[in-house]
Amino acid sequence: MSRAIILAAGRGSRMKEHTKEKPKCLNILANDTLLNWQLKSLKVGGIEKVIVVNGYKANLITGDFQTVTNSRWSETNMVSSLFCVPQSKVNSIISYSDIVYKPEHVNSLKKSNGDIVITADLKWKELWDLRFENPLDDAETFQSDGNKLIHIGGKTDSISEIEAQYMGLLKLTANGWNKMKEVFDSFPEEAQDKLDMTTMINHLLNRDIEVNIIFVEGGWCESDSYEDIKAYEKQMKLKNEWTHDWR
Repeated sequence: MSRAIILAAGRGSRMKEHTKEKPKCLNILANDTLLNWQLKSLKVGGIEKVIVVNGYKANLITGDFQTVTNSRWSETNMVSSLFCVPQSKVNSIISYSDIVYKPEHVNSLKKSNGDIVITADLKWKELWDLRFENPLDDAETFQSDGNKLIHIGGKTDSISEIEAQYMGLLKLTANGWNKMKEVFDSFPEEAQDKLDMTTMINHLLNRDIEVNIIFVEGGWCESDSYEDIKAYEKQMKLKNEWTHDWR
């Protein structure tokens, strides 16, 4: 059995006025909310229990799932939201709230070996070219040794330092959860509040904690800004096949 945790506590300030009245995950893409697309993929992927960590406009996030509230959502980052959820002995699929993805990616994570496993897109540049005038303005370094991660999350002017891009979808076994929580607890509260997931993953690597990778080739999207959503909507109107179509 696995559970899924969707981290939806923050406002998503890059969405600007599109999160003035609602959380980021309730924005519409291809006639449904980002949250509903995730719930569908998780269900098809065999996930029986879903927990949504809410915060900003928490009362609007309702559905057939459990909720946990990060009451300090405006002061904290994603890793703090994760650890608002109690530990469990089952594997946890962790998802950002602004991504959509094929159920196959969920299945791949469920079947993967390793206590901490992330998904990463080898065809990331196709998606970043659609979203940004210069993909290197946003893309982050990603270096691996086979299916083991070496480094993630840095800025670079060289595309050669980017093997793939982390999708915001990962798996933690109970042991992996404990490893990450132990590292998280080693920081003072002020540092904990600022921890984003890629920085957290680098801290794991710096302490020789293994992070494995499931490489994918498209089949997902990230809606960090409303411009992303508009770009995807435009792309889906074209008749040609789109590598990153998650439906």
